[in-house]
Amino acid sequence: MLEYEFEAIAADRGFFVGKTTGHREAILRRAAEGWRYAGWIPTQQMNGSVLELDLIFERETEGQA
Repeated sequence: MLEYEFEAIAADRGFFVGKTTGHREAILRRAAEGWRYAGWIPTQQMNGSVLELDLIFERETEGQA
């Protein structure tokens, strides 16, 4: 069975385009802890720009292969 965790990442909003920071570090840190990156979901938007997103991580629970 899989278990999931979510990590919020903020986007720095520019004039038209937002830029995320910290996502690469979060993915590498979670990978070192045994998590796999599974995707992302926008959790806060304004005028078509993503202001915040959740990175989704998954891993097998104990006793599962």
